Amino acid sequence: MQEQPNNQSGSKWKWALLGFLAVATFFLFAEHSAHVFGILPFLLLAACPLLHLFLHKGHSGQDGGDAPHDHASQSSKAQ
Repeated sequence: MQEQPNNQSGSKWKWALLGFLAVATFFLFAEHSAHVFGILPFLLLAACPLLHLFLHKGHSGQDGGDAPHDHASQSSKAQ
């Protein structure tokens, strides 16, 4: 039976890469947080019409009732 080679060098590269990504993410957020926080009020204002558009589904000619219309029962009540 052959022994498996010790893969510690690959593990060191993974830890080094994770450390580099953590530091890069920190500095990216630290340097650009003013830009992100500066645009938040505009995103809030843009969210209002978008919510109306997508949540109300454009009010496509419906009368606003939640119950489905049963035309057969309405025609029997009218007679």
